[in-house]
Amino acid sequence: MNKARKKFIIYAELAIFVLLTVLLSVMNIINFTMASEDADHLTAMIAANNGSLKHGNKPNGTFSDNGMRFGSNHFGPMGPDSPEMNSSLRYFTFAFDEDGNADAIEFRMSAVSQEDAEQWARSLLHEETGWSNSTYRFRVYQDNDRTYVTVIDQSRELLPCYRLLIISVIGEVIVLLISILILLFIGKRLFKPVEEADRKQKQFISKLETEFKVPLTVINANTEVIERESGSTEMTQSINKQVRKMTKLVKDMGTLSVFEETDVTVSSTDLSDLLKVQLDHNRSAFAEKGLTLETEIDDNIVFVGDEEAAGRTIRELINNSLNYAVSTVYFSLKNQNSRITLIQTNDTQLPLGSCDQIFDRFTRLENASSVQSTGLGLSYVKDMVKAHNGRISARVNNGCFTLRIDF
Repeated sequence: MNKARKKFIIYAELAIFVLLTVLLSVMNIINFTMASEDADHLTAMIAANNGSLKHGNKPNGTFSDNGMRFGSNHFGPMGPDSPEMNSSLRYFTFAFDEDGNADAIEFRMSAVSQEDAEQWARSLLHEETGWSNSTYRFRVYQDNDRTYVTVIDQSRELLPCYRLLIISVIGEVIVLLISILILLFIGKRLFKPVEEADRKQKQFISKLETEFKVPLTVINANTEVIERESGSTEMTQSINKQVRKMTKLVKDMGTLSVFEETDVTVSSTDLSDLLKVQLDHNRSAFAEKGLTLETEIDDNIVFVGDEEAAGRTIRELINNSLNYAVSTVYFSLKNQNSRITLIQTNDTQLPLGSCDQIFDRFTRLENASSVQSTGLGLSYVKDMVKAHNGRISARVNNGCFTLRIDF
């Protein structure tokens, strides 16, 4: 149950992170875009007046007597159209003739000397419009065979943008931390009824397993007595067969839970040798059913996890192929890109497509009507693969069933 609660918190946190990131990114992009548009508006105003800022002489829009610009998003007292911009804007403009001689049209900047500003403007001659040195917006334009370069200081205007960006990052971190605490509290209360139901189910299954074992043991012992006294008959064989089936079913039920909480014992296991040994033990069974067994197993593939679980997983795959293969069974074990890949393939009469439903508990496909099975084997395999952070899939293609496990 703890795994389910952790997944709930992780997915919820991921959703919150994505939502906040998208929202704050859009806000900051819009903020910086508006700052760029205001800066371009200022440089356009300077370009319209041959390199100097003169309020009221602007390339676009209509202006009232008090300097308000109508028909745009730039409001006089609040933006670049403010009458105070004439005295507060820090900028310089240089004009260059065809011979490269520079003429300082305007120089209202204290951060650089006029000589450095000229070299700066000269370096921008082949540009058009953009940012220079992070906080300076420039525009290059032509007029009467002269090339003008205007550079304006937008550090004051960009400062709120960068502050908003920093606040956004800090705010997102704080919100994520707070949301984790809230989700931990909510998750505990939310999953409490489910955990209680899961506990009761495990308790019920445990008692059921114990209660079933006693009569099954008695039936099995009595059947053995009957066979010793009267010999084996078709009836006693049927009883033994059903007892074995019930015993396996009870054992498999012991692994069931609403949310699988498998305790994984970590150890290093030579999966190559384990698979080879299991297949060698079952070669006679494959031969008895007329199945051809083919293998492609790399040596010295080490599996880090529960050795018992790995062994049972291989046994379930072998049993599955023995029960449902038509003529040929193929096992492959490879180590590719630091991942262990186990593939079991056999010919089949199942229809084309994915058949991942075989991993659902008590699920049996149409080709299992003649096979005695509880439908729990591959469900166990899926649970154990997930417990080892692996992936499992099954698919039918051109009459070939392929089950793939990646660790």
